[in-house]
Amino acid sequence: MPSEPTFFSLPIVWHNALVTLLTFVYVFSIPPLMDYLVTNHGLPRDISRKITHICAGSTIIFLPLFHEGDWSHYLNITVFAVWTLLLIQKGLFAAEDDQAVKTMTRTGDKRELLKGTLYFVVVAMICGTLYYKQFAGVLAMAVLGWGDGLAPIVGTRMGRIKYKILSEKSVEGSLAFFFGSFLAGLIFVKLIVPEAYDPVKIGIIALVCTLIEGASPKEVDNLLIPAAVIGLASVL
Repeated sequence: MPSEPTFFSLPIVWHNALVTLLTFVYVFSIPPLMDYLVTNHGLPRDISRKITHICAGSTIIFLPLFHEGDWSHYLNITVFAVWTLLLIQKGLFAAEDDQAVKTMTRTGDKRELLKGTLYFVVVAMICGTLYYKQFAGVLAMAVLGWGDGLAPIVGTRMGRIKYKILSEKSVEGSLAFFFGSFLAGLIFVKLIVPEAYDPVKIGIIALVCTLIEGASPKEVDNLLIPAAVIGLASVL
């Protein structure tokens, strides 16, 4: 079977390195853009945080560009590895006006970066290695990025029917989580692992994750949601 064409007919390793560079350009353009909108156009901090969250989850859009054939497809996690180091550094030592603190935290407390945001990038590295181009990894990032990103945006601004288990949520936010997870799952699974495309399975997992998100405390859902996706994907 002939190998897939690479950019400029480069060897696979250099092709994958170039795709990795594109992921860096994409991911590192988001915080400055959010900072600009927060500082100059009054974008609420919580909205900028969740847009960043959604965009980070959508980094898997680059996965189809990575070619297998040697170790270099694992370069897909490089941007998240760098962000892991940056979040630790910023969570411990950043100034109050740091770009990441302003755009990626709820309250402006730098130590928030060491919780949910850090969990997110660690999960992304696991999905990009142990579950590289697999149904479980792709769906976990889709649900975590879009479902968990949209839920607080909708819930905070349109949530009228409140409920509380371990933290306060809203029915409207939970519905946004389900539909965001389901639609993102359909799109990303179809794009990246079309052979595993199963709308019923995606819908069931999205529904269970919606219930988990509704019951879980803040920050911890960035660990519970992908764990649930991976676990359910293995048994359904």
